[in-house]
Amino acid sequence: MVSTVFCSSINPSTTLFSRTHLPVPISKDFPVEFLYSVHCNYGFRTKESGQTMRKTKAKVTAAESAPLSPSTQSGGAEIDRNLAPSLKKLRILVAGGGIGGLVFALAAKKKGFEVVVFEKDLSAIRGEGQYRGPIQVQSNALAALEAIDLEVAEEVMKAGCITGQRINGLVDGVSGTWYIKFDTFTPAVQRGLPVTRVISRMTLQQILARAVGEDIIMNESNVVSFEEDGDKVTVILEDGQRYEGDLLVGADGIWSKVRKNLFGHTEATYSGYTCYTGIADFIPADIESVGYRVFLGHKQYFVSSDVGAGKMQWYAFHKEPTGGVDGPTGKKKRLLKIFEGWCDNVIDLLLATDEDAILRRDIYDRAPTFTWGRGRVTLLGDSVHAMQPNLGQGGCMAIEDSYQLALELDKAWKQSIELGSPIDVISSLRSYEKARRIRVAVIHGLARMAAIMASTYKAYLGVGLGPLSFLTKFRIPHPGRVGGRVFIDIAMPLMMSWVLGGNGSKLEGRSLCCRLTDKANDQLKTWFEDDDALERALDGEWCLLPHGDASGALSPIFLSRDENQPCIIGCISNTEFPGTSIAIPSPQVSRMHARIGCKDGAFFLTDLRSEHGTWIADNEGKRYRVPPNFPARFHPSDIIEFGSDKKVAFRVKVMNIPQKIAGKKEASEILRPVG
Repeated sequence: MVSTVFCSSINPSTTLFSRTHLPVPISKDFPVEFLYSVHCNYGFRTKESGQTMRKTKAKVTAAESAPLSPSTQSGGAEIDRNLAPSLKKLRILVAGGGIGGLVFALAAKKKGFEVVVFEKDLSAIRGEGQYRGPIQVQSNALAALEAIDLEVAEEVMKAGCITGQRINGLVDGVSGTWYIKFDTFTPAVQRGLPVTRVISRMTLQQILARAVGEDIIMNESNVVSFEEDGDKVTVILEDGQRYEGDLLVGADGIWSKVRKNLFGHTEATYSGYTCYTGIADFIPADIESVGYRVFLGHKQYFVSSDVGAGKMQWYAFHKEPTGGVDGPTGKKKRLLKIFEGWCDNVIDLLLATDEDAILRRDIYDRAPTFTWGRGRVTLLGDSVHAMQPNLGQGGCMAIEDSYQLALELDKAWKQSIELGSPIDVISSLRSYEKARRIRVAVIHGLARMAAIMASTYKAYLGVGLGPLSFLTKFRIPHPGRVGGRVFIDIAMPLMMSWVLGGNGSKLEGRSLCCRLTDKANDQLKTWFEDDDALERALDGEWCLLPHGDASGALSPIFLSRDENQPCIIGCISNTEFPGTSIAIPSPQVSRMHARIGCKDGAFFLTDLRSEHGTWIADNEGKRYRVPPNFPARFHPSDIIEFGSDKKVAFRVKVMNIPQKIAGKKEASEILRPVG
């Protein structure tokens, strides 16, 4: 892999605001050091030390910066404007180098403003590092990023995994059947917007940090307070150093210190759910047709998403009090217990995830507020509107905020030039807040509603009713399930259109266009309308796994998609017939018991007039006898029983090329006898 090291033959040094520089990998394989060339001398001076930071070589390594040089100038962080004549005379301080802070810094830099980003630990991504996993960047945020910096947006989209051109939606957690499907593709392409991607947070942050420039980012600089004095704002770092600017943007997350200093201490709102998350080396059989799914349940739900490179990310939500703690090896075991009896799509991901790759955190948000700032200070992203992750819009809203704030500041600057007056910073900040409040509040509310809907889902009457739970065996559809589906069928297309495309028309500086790489499968429309067509599109190997076989006498049976190669089940081998002969020595299995064949991508089971019959039971417990000599369709997760005593039973499973995982640790679990 080739890496590029940027340097200048004219001026190989640059000014650093950071006392400690961090490795910024440009690939997932190895980090490299970057040399940046900056031709303007930013001489920042701290009020406490009365010294300016001198030029040092910009190697991106964890090394102390050069000692500060004396300065006789007064005031806060000063910049030699003679060496940067193209910059607008407005110094912006940004507290927080997360996604929101970096995107805004990039947007402000592209508008020509001077920016300084103060970040406590850029490499940690708010303390969870690489294990926090990927982030969904939806069409609305990608379009805003294009309007900010097209090259950066292209790099992000190239590095991301496209999920928006596949089926996404809600499914029943137990049966795995589709409840409702989301169309995230049409709202994007109709408005000329990019299609939703998923990208590693580390990768996204590295792309943004490189674009912003290491000369702008002060790593290991934790803003704990600020002071506003007339037309200036001074930030105070944890170590006592002070830096002065014309305005301050608090992008320091849900536990924002800028917010606390603005409005006093307020508690974040606990959602009522703890969340386990992990990334598994796992490729589902429907990887080409399904992007992400939300598995619905009572007081719990599960989310899975393709994140590319043969990996799946998942989130498991469970309703319980805050502050719970698991033992060193207890997370995976507890999750398998919580989601016991759920469909294979959930259980397989849990089994394929290592214990030490599972994280747990309680989910908080903050109620929407109409006051985002005061004076020359405003807030952005999670610091003002932290929301639950159920819509995948938290980071997207921060990107939209960043675009809008940079736009309002640029408008104020242009107006000041036209009128020959000082730039009205305060009015521009209030204009930004006014432009963003309603949209953010609505999406915040939708995220909360999504959590309620996902965790109060009840498939049948009796679920969650304690003494009346026996009603579930009658399989009476729950009224809320029926009514909810009618409502979602009507409201979901409208909501998706507004969330994904509602801000696109307001973006300046981008053309309405779609990429050829975002093209969806020709069968996408059919998959939306026909669950059967979606199942037939499964690109995996169908097999029967022993179910409830305590003796270990049964072995997995792999089925062929070749319509001329059926599978014959009997108590002895029947080699005179074409196809595969499976001998199962059991008193319940007849000599020629059953035939399994494939037709147009679907599998059928035919009972060959066996003495004790052939039975099919679905994941919800419905069980029926297969009529003799009449093909019966079966589906993934069904249980097939040869004989009436349930001793020769197999569970239907579809896996993505099982031979590729035959040597892996998780294979022994996924291919294990079940039940």
